[in-house]
Amino acid sequence: MLRSVHPTALPSPTGRPTHPPGDASSALAVVHRDQRLLVADKPAGLLCVPGRGPERADCLATRVQAACADALVVHRLDMGTSGLVVFGRGAAMQRALSIAFAERRMHKRYEAVVAGLPADEAGEIDLPLAADWPRRPRQQVSHDLGKPSLTRWQVLSRDAAGGTSRLALTPVTGRSHQLRVHLAAIGHPILGDTLYAPPAWAAAAPRLLLHACLLAWDDEAGSHRFSSPAPY
Repeated sequence: MLRSVHPTALPSPTGRPTHPPGDASSALAVVHRDQRLLVADKPAGLLCVPGRGPERADCLATRVQAACADALVVHRLDMGTSGLVVFGRGAAMQRALSIAFAERRMHKRYEAVVAGLPADEAGEIDLPLAADWPRRPRQQVSHDLGKPSLTRWQVLSRDAAGGTSRLALTPVTGRSHQLRVHLAAIGHPILGDTLYAPPAWAAAAPRLLLHACLLAWDDEAGSHRFSSPAPY
């Protein structure tokens, strides 16, 4: 079955009322929950999994598991990226969803606001990516060491006065920071990207303007489609 639903707030791990979706302080916005999986809408500024140190213990996985103890991590978004994240309930469902990602049966779409006005309406970015070890966690385009990486993009709108464009992005592969590095490499860095955008564009937005707006796949239970509008 096809689903396109809006998030609902669940109680926070403390039992106090949650803040509105998009506030990273304690909110948990759940787009869908059933016996097999849970889809959450991650706010920008929240880790997907715990980081190092007690100050980075709060994360989407911790909040989700406070509501559904059997929900297991399948994939991640960067801390600065907002949007849809799916969790498998139990090891079998986690594995099934992980395989769907690995076999590229999971359709993902993002929305970003980028610097510049692309000349074309749509295109592909086919550039190999590798870790930039001296400057971790940065990634880089590397024709010698990089893994094949492919991103498809389409212009949704242009702001000629501001010199920016809104793009729909489909990562065919799933490399670390793929969308951010690819767009910077073709001269259209994402606004608010403090790792890859020039300083003026990094400071042009209060957050990274990248949102995971669609997850869709088919399995034995049917066709699944979850959406979340970009909050910017």
